[in-house]
Amino acid sequence: RIYEEGSKSIPEHSHLFETDVEIFLIAGNCRSPIERFWNGNDPVYILQKAQQNGESDPMEESGTDGAVCASSELLPKGTSEPMALSIGRAKQLVSFYAMAQNPNMTHLKISDLVVLPPLWIRCDASDPEHTCWLGAEPLKAGNKITGINFFVVTCDGPTADKAHFANLEELKMAHKMRHHSSLVTTKGFAQYKLTGATAIEGSFVESKASIFVDVTWNAVDRLLETPPLTAAATLNIKLKPGDPKSPVYQLYRELNFLLALAKGLKRGVTEWPEPLGSESAVELVQEFLTDIKKKLDGYCTYENKKESEKIESDTAAVDSSMKSVFSERRDLDFAEQLWCKMRSIRSHQELSDCITLIFESVACGEIQPWIHQGSNSLISKLIQQSYYGKSEVVPFRSTPTQMLLEIGLDKMKRDYVSFLVVKSRSCLLFQDYFITASVDLQEQVDRVRKLHHMLEIVVTCTVLLQFKHETLFPLTQVCMKYYKENPLNEKHVFQLPIRPALIKELYQNNHPEIWKVDISSGHGPKEVTTTWQVSANPPVEHTASNSTSLFSRLNRRTEERMYFITLTQCSQVHFT
Repeated sequence: RIYEEGSKSIPEHSHLFETDVEIFLIAGNCRSPIERFWNGNDPVYILQKAQQNGESDPMEESGTDGAVCASSELLPKGTSEPMALSIGRAKQLVSFYAMAQNPNMTHLKISDLVVLPPLWIRCDASDPEHTCWLGAEPLKAGNKITGINFFVVTCDGPTADKAHFANLEELKMAHKMRHHSSLVTTKGFAQYKLTGATAIEGSFVESKASIFVDVTWNAVDRLLETPPLTAAATLNIKLKPGDPKSPVYQLYRELNFLLALAKGLKRGVTEWPEPLGSESAVELVQEFLTDIKKKLDGYCTYENKKESEKIESDTAAVDSSMKSVFSERRDLDFAEQLWCKMRSIRSHQELSDCITLIFESVACGEIQPWIHQGSNSLISKLIQQSYYGKSEVVPFRSTPTQMLLEIGLDKMKRDYVSFLVVKSRSCLLFQDYFITASVDLQEQVDRVRKLHHMLEIVVTCTVLLQFKHETLFPLTQVCMKYYKENPLNEKHVFQLPIRPALIKELYQNNHPEIWKVDISSGHGPKEVTTTWQVSANPPVEHTASNSTSLFSRLNRRTEERMYFITLTQCSQVHFT
């Protein structure tokens, strides 16, 4: 019944079986709790002990992009972990599953055999082997089922005692005996965390970004070996903008001011954020306009050191050791400099007063300042028209909020594109999508938010990983391609294939977060694999509470690296 419902759409809620078992059908494009032990991409059944009355449901709905379906990672605080079944009950359920698909079980009188999705059952690890998962996956030949692949996952730890670690040769021999094979192949996998405290020009920078590298290689020689430089590596980057220690935090605050304007324009009421400066915006604009008039009258040169320093301090309040990473553009035009002055606005009246001052100066011909070609804001266009003695009435539909928002959009688009072009030497294949003014203002704001997310990722990799343009270029392209096709998603994990040699100093002397070896024999549908894995964190969430508590106590007592040890074994039963 669940299978038939899932063929139309994945059920959002669990189904109850015999009062004590909950069954969930997890979509193949969701992250699932068994991804560390099973590499399939099909929908999968997850079975666990049913929640009793008053207990919370640990399964929460999630999206398909980076979602953790059926995982306690999404549980709100205070809810219980997923509950596991006894090993005896789990074995019984696996037997039911296998019999329901076995064509030889004629006495069951199943008229239409269906190849069901794989089945995985949470186990309570109460047996001597500490079994935490049992799994079953149909073996198929076309649309016909030919057998079942059974999986047993056992877990031990945490421990730093190397005596608990297996020997690679013993693992290979056990696999050969279990599967009656004479030849086995090995494949290694290691995951390293690359973020943390990093020294930058004499100071330490702590990043909140999540950056991991996954490394795979063939022909493993020993357990826990460091991956060779010939391995294949993939960088996984997830970053939520807004870290106060980021070199671009000031630009993030500037973006928030832009978002407040966009929100106010949409709702009709603007909630002004904390100003980015302490001085009155009206006074700053008046002073700025007066300085321009003096320059035009010849009272001072156009390059005014005090003004230049003021603009820089207004717009680049970042730590001195970071200024070389991201600094304000030096080619700010008149409208962009106005934006820098008006970011300290605290009210709609103050905004209106600033706009009035600007238009009075332009209308009287007192100033004809320089504006970037291609600027799209109304103020920029009116100033450019004034070059030719033209003067148009400001459209009633253009409110002061909208005019300021347009200036900010022009300025911030140039900021982001300028940095991404210089830093990654990117040709910006998709830049038209991000900087176009042919879509409405709200959509332009959304695309600027995407640009900011990309910028923070590139800056983080520049600062923490010391990446150069040959790596930043493909990273920028990956981000742009994703954001041209998808909405803003600050939880998305961006992936970039990378040469291990570029980051070897970051992981070769570090402990892996996960290290595993796959020992395989057979080919095609008859291939069987034994996986031995160690991990710094509990590999399963339904037995994590006690393990994590013990893990924390042990970690405080010893400086040795603590690991959980997981062994996944499989066996096949053929029906024909």
